[in-house]
Amino acid sequence: MAIISPFRALRPKKELADKVASRPYDVLNSTEAKQEAKGNPQSFLHVTKSEIDLPDNTDIHSNSVYEKATANLQQLINDGILLREEKPCYYIYQLIMNGRSQTGLVCVSAIADYFNNVIKKHEFTRPEKEQDRINHIKTTRAQTGNVFLAYRDVKEINDVINNWKKNNPPLYDFKAADSIQHTIWVIDNDEAISSITKTFAAKVPATYIADGHHRAASAAKVSRQLATTEAAQSFLTTIFPAGELAIWDYNRVVKDLNDMDAEDFISALQDDFLITQSPEPVKPSQLHEFGMYLGGRWYILTARKGTFTNDPTGILDVTILSNNILDRILDISDQRTNKRIDFVGGIRGLKELERRVDSGDMKVAFSLYPVTIGQLFDIADSGKVMPPKSTWFEPKLRDGLLTHLI
Repeated sequence: MAIISPFRALRPKKELADKVASRPYDVLNSTEAKQEAKGNPQSFLHVTKSEIDLPDNTDIHSNSVYEKATANLQQLINDGILLREEKPCYYIYQLIMNGRSQTGLVCVSAIADYFNNVIKKHEFTRPEKEQDRINHIKTTRAQTGNVFLAYRDVKEINDVINNWKKNNPPLYDFKAADSIQHTIWVIDNDEAISSITKTFAAKVPATYIADGHHRAASAAKVSRQLATTEAAQSFLTTIFPAGELAIWDYNRVVKDLNDMDAEDFISALQDDFLITQSPEPVKPSQLHEFGMYLGGRWYILTARKGTFTNDPTGILDVTILSNNILDRILDISDQRTNKRIDFVGGIRGLKELERRVDSGDMKVAFSLYPVTIGQLFDIADSGKVMPPKSTWFEPKLRDGLLTHLI
């Protein structure tokens, strides 16, 4: 069963929350982060992407970057911009995007649950990305990146959270530049805290990593290196009930057709797909339907029966695309390392796929139907993994609002 705990968050002064809050470190490159933090010394990007305060040619994985992050974090504390909660608390985090609301519980989850598979995974991690976060956590002694977990709805937990929201004023409530509303409540009542902890331990058999596999893996490895440090034996998480969540499509663009021309490529696809041209951009409306943008034209690809398996992983559209197009025809077997493929989150829209192809940067684009939360749970429960970049969650939690010090 899931072991969670309240914690003493490091958080901004109420009136500075919108200045401190920043987009997650892994959705911005250094140039974008530097531009976003320009003119705002309070931005948490100075901690999570501290290379923006160093010379442009600085290796982003050098010790100087992690040391600068530590210095910047300490400066925010010294200046009174960030404050430490007086007692361990839980926090409610609500996000509203385009009129749709989702609410999760911010807590620390036990590292032991990560190792014993109470916290379930569905994705492989890359060692170099793990090492970056390991170095960042160990040097700053802070978990600045939140791991996004999901669980099957439990009415008692939903009721506690909804009642607290209804009867207590929020600590933070602001709209970010991207028009997403961020609202946070502090649960500081001992009875409510105890009730939440006990209910998770009794009624939540597992949580599932939705977003943040590298952050979770890094925190777990740091915990072993700091085995005598109690705070390092848990890690920062926000846990959402499945009923609150929506998964976006995660699309693909490929640089070349593996020495084929467009006609030969389309011919090769016909073994596994029914193909029709579309006068409009194709956003798939059902499982096993794909959009393809090639040569300035959109096509609808429909997977033929018998070309995929019905096990939890095989039935996924990302698996069908991976096996029957990327691997079989385009010779892209390892999407984690192959430089011929790139990934485009659904929030960027179909126009971004067209732009990447029309610019000559890429040769072909594929739009996919989103993975469902039920499919994610089934795969994690089966002990299998999805192909890389299978899920895209929006809206994103902001860094800097709640940090766990170790």
